[in-house]
Amino acid sequence: MKKDIELAANALLAQMTLEEKVEAMSGTYPFWSGLADILSGGYNRHTWDAGQLERLGIEGIRFTDGPRGIVIDETTTFPVSMARGATWDVQLEERIGKAMGLEARAVGANLFGGVCINLLRHPAWGRAQETYGEDSFHVGQFGVALTIGAQQHVMACVKHFALNSMENARFSIDIKASPRVLHEVYLAHFKRTIDAGVACVMSAYNSVNGQWAGHSSELLTDILKTRWKFHGFVVTDWIFGMRDAKQAALGGQDLEMPFRIHFDQNLLKLVKNHEVPISRIDDAVLRMLRMQLQHKKNITVRKSFLANTDHTALAREAAEKSIVLLKNTHQLLPLATSTKLAVIGRLANEINTGDGGSSNTKSKYVITPLEGIAAAFANVEYDDGSSFESAQSIAKKADTVILVVGYTKADEGEFVSPESTSGLRSLFPLPKTPQEGAIAQAVAEGLAARAAESGAFSKGGDRNRLDLLPQDEALIKAVSSVNKNVVVVIMAGSAVLMNTWQASVSSIVMLWYPGMEGGHALANVLSGTVNPSGKLPFSIATSKDHYPFFDRDATSIEYDLWHGYRKLERDNHPAAYPFGFGLSYTTYKYHHLMLENSSHSLNISLEVRNVGTQDGEEIVQIYVAALGSKVERAKKELKAFTRVFVPAGQSKLVQLEVLHTDLMYFDETQDNFILENLEYEVIAAKHSADPEALRAKIRVGAVA
Repeated sequence: MKKDIELAANALLAQMTLEEKVEAMSGTYPFWSGLADILSGGYNRHTWDAGQLERLGIEGIRFTDGPRGIVIDETTTFPVSMARGATWDVQLEERIGKAMGLEARAVGANLFGGVCINLLRHPAWGRAQETYGEDSFHVGQFGVALTIGAQQHVMACVKHFALNSMENARFSIDIKASPRVLHEVYLAHFKRTIDAGVACVMSAYNSVNGQWAGHSSELLTDILKTRWKFHGFVVTDWIFGMRDAKQAALGGQDLEMPFRIHFDQNLLKLVKNHEVPISRIDDAVLRMLRMQLQHKKNITVRKSFLANTDHTALAREAAEKSIVLLKNTHQLLPLATSTKLAVIGRLANEINTGDGGSSNTKSKYVITPLEGIAAAFANVEYDDGSSFESAQSIAKKADTVILVVGYTKADEGEFVSPESTSGLRSLFPLPKTPQEGAIAQAVAEGLAARAAESGAFSKGGDRNRLDLLPQDEALIKAVSSVNKNVVVVIMAGSAVLMNTWQASVSSIVMLWYPGMEGGHALANVLSGTVNPSGKLPFSIATSKDHYPFFDRDATSIEYDLWHGYRKLERDNHPAAYPFGFGLSYTTYKYHHLMLENSSHSLNISLEVRNVGTQDGEEIVQIYVAALGSKVERAKKELKAFTRVFVPAGQSKLVQLEVLHTDLMYFDETQDNFILENLEYEVIAAKHSADPEALRAKIRVGAVA
């Protein structure tokens, strides 16, 4: 921490009264009028503020959300985070973070809440699209990249701390996890963002080991602030993120957002009654002042920065790199632009950029799949697929069918309902004035429901199925029965099971929720203007039974070490499409894997050769197996990756590093990470189940 910033922050703190300090620990807005504002769309109209003190020139905190773009005004809508995870391009993600940070400043914000890195434990999670994947190392690298990029302009907030990977039960569920599971699986990616200097951490709604995450001294104080030496501040998740002012303050909560509720009503009294020490208040306020000063920017920002040509080009690049080609029988793709196409499916002609909740953006335009294809191909006929006979009619006349299917915000996304919040209403402050009483009555009479209908919150929640909707599957079967050249394009936020229909189609493309330029990106991949390079950031199983147990209405659940490719490999269940899998229009071969052990890392090199006829970008993945470990460990784990451009017929030397610290496991008896003195197998692969992977072994000794 810079000494001058620390001195300046302490000087400001010394001039604040106790009342001003306590006031700085709550959002600016009164509860009832603020809630009415949010439910009527205010989340997308202005920043949400806290801690301004004009007397001392303290600008306070001005929050806006993400993560697919800034949610205020007509900003750039990027592909959702899961799609960007499929790019495996952390340099691109840092550039996206920088663009989002600039746009956040342009709308008046100084805190960006879009670094969402909760782990994808199960594909049914409704907000899967807001994170980057199933692997802690991979997710952590992306969280760091977005943080570094955004913090060139604003403070970044990483969320939701911790174990928040269910949506419908997020306000009530207690998640149990052992220390090893916590530190190795569900906290490691958060630790990376802390080490990268993230300014803010948002606590989660759920309970962890019997204590609400927003009150948890284990999470917020013992781990975050003490063990990890986090110098920034902790903010609640919104409205329901705090249940009790005393428990939250003592647990390490610094800021209640966005309204004046528990801290506003109780904290000053708790301090005066010596139930909360003044040192806890000073610590909380100092943390917020420190970060404001560290990230203060004296720059001129303009609305012209919003969705400018550079940023929309970046959105298209991200969409192009995110598209995953899962199947391409007989090299049907790429298609000549003269190909006679039938584009079928309601989603081909709908704006479908993802969740309608707190991550919702308001773009000036969105290029749909149909618009992108029609602009790139000369002969295109469209049918929405509502009539199978009509769809089959145009499919019969076409050379190739592009069939767009999948989900929308009605199927998966942020979930708020009267039922899910009914037990929390007693926490709402009583109206203090007749005007507040009238607003409270309006909320009680259904303002929340009307807001959901108007899009303030989506209706999705956790998915109730892992396969496609029945009408989509029936449409695929109907169309593929009359045309053998069918390309199925899937829009979704996580894994979709395809067992019942994948054999009947030629090609499968994962499009995700691809942002405002997604239609152009899809057309460029279909035509071969862009060689597909995206790879799955999760595993697609052959059966829903191969995933961990998931009950979206559960009140308690225990998390263990096993999900994703680690669980599939442990249980000997081959994936339908493995973690890290994705096809290209060219072919890559790996050669000459070499290892060298230094004092703190494994240095890895290999040659990647493009033996096909088209230039392309390959994603090299490094997995490591700890051979003969004394504890149960995964058969292998991702420990490094990189994206490399290789021209057709040429080779590139690829060099990567695996830190010794990333080879450690968490020893509960020593309450610390331990590096075992073992032989480790290093695996250079195109995906987690690559039969052509290169392998080499090396011994790594214990750290002195």
